[in-house]
Amino acid sequence: MKSEPSPVRDPVAAQATPRDLGHFIAGRFVPGNSGRTARVYNPTTGMVAANIALASSTETQTAISAADAALPGWRGTTPLARARILFRFKELVERNAAELAGLITAEHGKVLGDARGELTRGLEVVEFACGIPHLLKGEFSENVGSDVDSWSLRQPVGVCAGVTPFNFPTMVPMWMFPIAIACGNTFVLKPSERDPSPPLRLAELLQEAGLPDGVFNVVNGDKEAVDTLLGDPRIGAVSFVGSTPVAEYIYSEGSRHGKRVQALGGAKNHMVVMPDADLEMAVSALMGAAYGSAGERCMAISVAVAVGDIADSLVARLAERVQSLRVGPGTDAAVDMGPLVTGNHRDKVLGYVDAGVAEGATLVVDGRRLRVAGFEEGFFLGGCLFDDVTPEMRIYREEIFGPVLCVVRVPDLDSAITLVNRHEYGNGTAIFTRDGDSSRRFTQRIEAGMIGINIPIPVPMAFHSFGGWKRSLFGPLHMHGADGVRFYTRLKTVTGRWPTGPAQRAEFSMPTMK
Repeated sequence: MKSEPSPVRDPVAAQATPRDLGHFIAGRFVPGNSGRTARVYNPTTGMVAANIALASSTETQTAISAADAALPGWRGTTPLARARILFRFKELVERNAAELAGLITAEHGKVLGDARGELTRGLEVVEFACGIPHLLKGEFSENVGSDVDSWSLRQPVGVCAGVTPFNFPTMVPMWMFPIAIACGNTFVLKPSERDPSPPLRLAELLQEAGLPDGVFNVVNGDKEAVDTLLGDPRIGAVSFVGSTPVAEYIYSEGSRHGKRVQALGGAKNHMVVMPDADLEMAVSALMGAAYGSAGERCMAISVAVAVGDIADSLVARLAERVQSLRVGPGTDAAVDMGPLVTGNHRDKVLGYVDAGVAEGATLVVDGRRLRVAGFEEGFFLGGCLFDDVTPEMRIYREEIFGPVLCVVRVPDLDSAITLVNRHEYGNGTAIFTRDGDSSRRFTQRIEAGMIGINIPIPVPMAFHSFGGWKRSLFGPLHMHGADGVRFYTRLKTVTGRWPTGPAQRAEFSMPTMK
């Protein structure tokens, strides 16, 4: 296997000569040989920044073979030794944070501050995984029967795979692989082909931290690579984050092949604003939650539910703030929002805005005509704000994944709860209120996996678990936290005793009966 020099160090290299990106297998960069490639764009300029190789089934199997070969040695490594490698990896990520944030902004488009925040949230999971010697401790019960003890072990699943989205090219992979490898598994990552440089750089830093060859591999590709991961019997577990149709496919196909699967799908996160809410706080929260990262977040708030007579004031304040959004290159410290990731995705979001107008929603702020001086070919779209949205409209039903906020008006809290619960997605939701009773009713009755009270984006910390309900999650276990350890380990319970004295006669009852 030919080793390649690092291709990811300079994301702002001359755009006239796009870089060629391959894979990271068995501890080194390797070029692609399938003959198929995809373009990686600089979303600020609209120019091609790199050509990414799309792995064939054979190349994907090579990565699986590398992970499988590394498994016995890594599984036999003590949890403390694994944790020490993760400590070194954490230090290297922190030392190279500026470079990693630059890679994210160069290929995704989000502003540098948001890119740094993404890294921080990923590092929190690494910090959690560094405690794996404690997290893998089992339980012990003495004398469950006469001279019989019982204890439990958590052991690795084997070779694990992760399929991750474009919107968080470092954070979402770091929600998966640190816990997986800390638990003694090896890993094959299939990141988004839209922004592959950040995960490739993470692979390089893991190697620098002392991770053995083959424990962590990156295969860039499309459906062919994913289907190979889902069908290969050497893969024991698959984690996925992305759209609901793909999540459902991965869950059904992975389960059909006997794998454990956690597949996080789409979202339509609502934020309920009660009449007693702090209006300025609610508006500021909506601005960050709806338009941060150009709305390309699975935890973005895309529906504001205005309860009662607060609606007119809420829309008026929002309109003023959306019109003043500063949109431009993510490297500009004065900018609030960067471009969307690709031209095709921008055009898809534009189609939703057009559909909302056609269906009769009131487009209070129209960002479709935005042009950024000097970056006219970039994939920019201004913030859009709809009022008078109803549940029958496409812009309400479907996940837009762009800088579009819909306002739905309801008369009371019960109507708001009913509205949220009737939606097919149940990822995250929030309520803004000063009233404890309202927040308690909301928390108890709402059908969603993550809830914020005066917090617009209620992403749990790494020592809790992340996941939704309904068609936002396929599989029983959430991501990272205690559920992450459960997902990447298999439970084994041992019941035993050491005989003493003369041999005992045959027993025909459970030992706990005595």
